[in-house]
Amino acid sequence: MMDGEAEGSVSADSGRKRRVHGMLKLYYGLNEEGKAPEQPESLDPCDINGPHFDPELYLNKLRRECSLAELMDQETCMVKQIRSLDSDMQTLVYENYNKFISATDTIRKMKNDFKKMEDEMDCLSTNMAAITEFSARISGTLQDQHVQITKLSGVHTLLRKLQFLFELPARLNKCLELQAYAQAVSSHRRARCVLQQYSHLPSFKGIQDDCHAIMDKLAQELRQKFRDGGSSAKDLSECVELLLQLDEPAEELCDKFLSHARSRLESDLQGLEAEISALPSPSSKTDILEFIDRGCNEFVSSLCLVITSYQELFINHAQTGELLHTFVDDLATRYFSLVERRIQEEKGVGDNSLLVRALDRFHRRLQAVAKLLPGSAVPNQGTEIVIRAAMERVKQYLTALQSFYMDSLTDVRQALATPRLSVANAPNSLPELLSSLSASILNQIKSVLASVHLFTAKDITFSNKPYFKGEFCSQGVRESLVVSFIKFVCQSSRQFCESAGDKGGSTPPALLLLLSRLCLDYETSTISYILTLTDEQFLVQHHSPVTPVTTLCAEAREAAQKLLNHYVKVQGLIISQMLRKSVETRDWVNTIEPRNVRAVMKRVVEDTTSIDVQVGLLYEEGVRKAHSSDSSKRTFSVYSSSRQQARYAASYTPSAPMDTNLLSNIHKLFSERIDIFSSVEFNKVSVMTGIIKISLKTFLECVRLRTFGRYGLQQIQVDCHYLQMYLWRFVSDENLVHFLLDEIVGSSAHRCLDPAPMEQSVIEVICERG
Repeated sequence: MMDGEAEGSVSADSGRKRRVHGMLKLYYGLNEEGKAPEQPESLDPCDINGPHFDPELYLNKLRRECSLAELMDQETCMVKQIRSLDSDMQTLVYENYNKFISATDTIRKMKNDFKKMEDEMDCLSTNMAAITEFSARISGTLQDQHVQITKLSGVHTLLRKLQFLFELPARLNKCLELQAYAQAVSSHRRARCVLQQYSHLPSFKGIQDDCHAIMDKLAQELRQKFRDGGSSAKDLSECVELLLQLDEPAEELCDKFLSHARSRLESDLQGLEAEISALPSPSSKTDILEFIDRGCNEFVSSLCLVITSYQELFINHAQTGELLHTFVDDLATRYFSLVERRIQEEKGVGDNSLLVRALDRFHRRLQAVAKLLPGSAVPNQGTEIVIRAAMERVKQYLTALQSFYMDSLTDVRQALATPRLSVANAPNSLPELLSSLSASILNQIKSVLASVHLFTAKDITFSNKPYFKGEFCSQGVRESLVVSFIKFVCQSSRQFCESAGDKGGSTPPALLLLLSRLCLDYETSTISYILTLTDEQFLVQHHSPVTPVTTLCAEAREAAQKLLNHYVKVQGLIISQMLRKSVETRDWVNTIEPRNVRAVMKRVVEDTTSIDVQVGLLYEEGVRKAHSSDSSKRTFSVYSSSRQQARYAASYTPSAPMDTNLLSNIHKLFSERIDIFSSVEFNKVSVMTGIIKISLKTFLECVRLRTFGRYGLQQIQVDCHYLQMYLWRFVSDENLVHFLLDEIVGSSAHRCLDPAPMEQSVIEVICERG
């Protein structure tokens, strides 16, 4: 109990003990090792820590040098030090007291243990003395017979050897009968040196001749067995090993060994080739994993066994190494051609797991060849097959994605062709089709990436190899698959702009509009998302040059711009066709007085409204210039808007056509130039402006080619006023519509035989009624 308390006290006050011990060492003049430091002794009688300290001198010195207050402080300090040293001394005595008691108990116990040990040592000494005496007695007894026993032992050993030699021919014949060829060769090798050494003795000469005859017969049987080649590879290896021990020429055995091995390996290759030839038959078709397993378990395993056996048998014959490399490379090339033929049969892109597992097993088994035959080209050729297979699968997935995209476009075209998807019946059809098309393409890309990702799984041996992963992920998946598909989407979309005819081509305009929005969405977000997803999934390291995101986005925007421009052109040509026919098929000279707006103008306004709704489903409104308060009530004269109608009535005579043309041309000089087929912006107002420009420009050109009577001119006035009432709402700048309609009415007036304009109030009544 006291020991436990002492130990607890020591552990709790270890810091205080170090301080106390330090003070005691300082008091006694000891260093850290417990020894007094080697320093000269102080002779000062006033040094309280020196050996020559004199209390009287010390007190006298203090009384002389210190004041009363300093003396009292010195006394107080010394009293504190004395008390502290007394307390520390008592603590040490108490602690060491417990240790002294413990040491006393330990010493008492050691005395008892040593007493028992002394008794045991005495007993052991007595026994050793008895053993020594007994051994000396035996040695003395056998001393005389030791030499004789040694001589007899040597004679016995010699007789056993002679007996083995005399029995050797019979033993060899017995082994020959039992076909224990290895035992026979081993026995002959043990005795061959002795028989050769004593062949000058008649008895040993006879034994040697008999053994040679028997071993010649054994060698003939081994050669015959080797030539037959019906045994297993292991038996053939043993046969070759025995022939080498019988000093057969190694080069000849090499050729025969490889010839037999070739026949066996070629039979394995023929089995694989037969399996490939039977693939069209459903009953005999095996999957790629079974085929690779069979090739690895039969051909590759046999090839590894041949390499191992060859190296073990002919390891001391360096000149035979080239034969082995040639042999392995030749057969491996044939095997690889079969494997590539079988891989090419895997055309489906549904599940990659079997193909990946098969390639992984194929790659791993070839690593054994690399370990057994360093410097062989077989592993590298196998790796190239794995890389080609992976890249070929990437190409197949690209083709599948392209087919999926084209099929999706076909579905979209069919959906656009159905009546239920007309703008009037289903105003949300285009956004839904766009969302469905974009989502289905994106999901298909994700599905393909997940399938291809199996090639880079952690448990696949070739996935982390530098020669595979970097090239496959960067150039294979990112460039050859994802980037190529994005470029295909852009290129195939642009191709819809190349089939333009008089009626705008066979592509539905709604499809052009939808594809332009799809490409624009790709430029703004989808391309960046897809490439980021690819880089994250495949940890793509851009060691080799890759296509930047900005390049793809620029290509997508270019495709979107081209599609939207083509859409504007197609829709403008459709409306232009109606206007052209309405102008070309009418007799404008002999027409009756206009009472209504022509139906074709109503159709133009309806179609323009329908196009406006259609474009608004996919594109934002855009920016318009401020409209004037009387935009829908603007009137048109037979001259340009800068000229007064009253002036026209007095001045328009057949003798003054030059003045009329001059004024019109001067007005054009101060008008803004209208670019009919300029690129449009990605908003509804810009698209509608482009379509209306094409339509009205066509109307103007057709009017310039016709001759008009009085009522024909008035009909043009009515039609243009009706178009003005509605078309100004769709364009970015209403002045553009005003200018073109002014040009149409003005051109009609110039081509009119009897230019008598209709009153504006009458025109407004007709248009409002129409």
